[in-house]
Amino acid sequence: MTTRITILDSISDPGNPAKPNDDSFGYNDACAFVIDGATGLGDRQYMDEAGSDAAWIARHFARGFQDQITRESSVSEVARGLSLAAHATFLSRHESVPRYAWPLTAFAMLHQTADSFHFIGLGDSCLFLLEENGFATMHMAIPGAYQHEQNQARKHIARTGGITKEGGALGNSETLALLRQHRERQNTPESGVWTLGLVPEAADHLVSERLDIRGRAHAIVCSDGFSDLAVLYAAYDSESLVRTAREKGLRSMVEELRRFEREIDPEGLRYPRYKQSDDTTALLVELVPST
Repeated sequence: MTTRITILDSISDPGNPAKPNDDSFGYNDACAFVIDGATGLGDRQYMDEAGSDAAWIARHFARGFQDQITRESSVSEVARGLSLAAHATFLSRHESVPRYAWPLTAFAMLHQTADSFHFIGLGDSCLFLLEENGFATMHMAIPGAYQHEQNQARKHIARTGGITKEGGALGNSETLALLRQHRERQNTPESGVWTLGLVPEAADHLVSERLDIRGRAHAIVCSDGFSDLAVLYAAYDSESLVRTAREKGLRSMVEELRRFEREIDPEGLRYPRYKQSDDTTALLVELVPST
């Protein structure tokens, strides 16, 4: 039997139903992935097709991955080609855009080759893996990303008094300046933080980890909005997160997430974050290794 991935469940839920969902996802017989478009920090929207620049770039990569990734593909080369195309499209329409306003994304992918599985990603999207023997692991490209963002969000909330105060993170001039400074440095050798977007060189920095699976396994591929259930709210560890998704489904888990965000801690005083509710996307996948 050859390796096989099967999608058991999927969900993509906007953090604010009145705004575009900046997440995308996709899958084929060689991969399953989630792409999380980063909230735009510019003074205006540049691409009109998807409701936001972040949604535009996320959908661009989602279409490309779904169409082009095979078991034989070099994911980095596919990512490079899609980045070149996005760069050409965006900058041909808008020549003078500050770098902090360039659209970009995080992503996490489960890639299936002829005889093995791999986690591949950039940024803070991640994969939770539960093997048949109960061994559970979490995989992401930047292990310290969540703690760093929570620390920065805590400082913002201390300045403003809460997530919704002073027009939110983008409404506070000091927070916005810091976010723009960080975004400006992304996708440069100086920062070492790489994301999918308009910079083809990011393809040289994809994080790839072989998943040595013995027996049937299950995984959740997700954006940071969903992983907050484990890493921010501590409602689950890696094992119980995947087990609960299998038993109850992803929809009920997103409903639980929204209760944390909107009822238990709407201002981020207990669980510091920049947004009350984040776009949330997850795929529940079954993995069968070759035998």
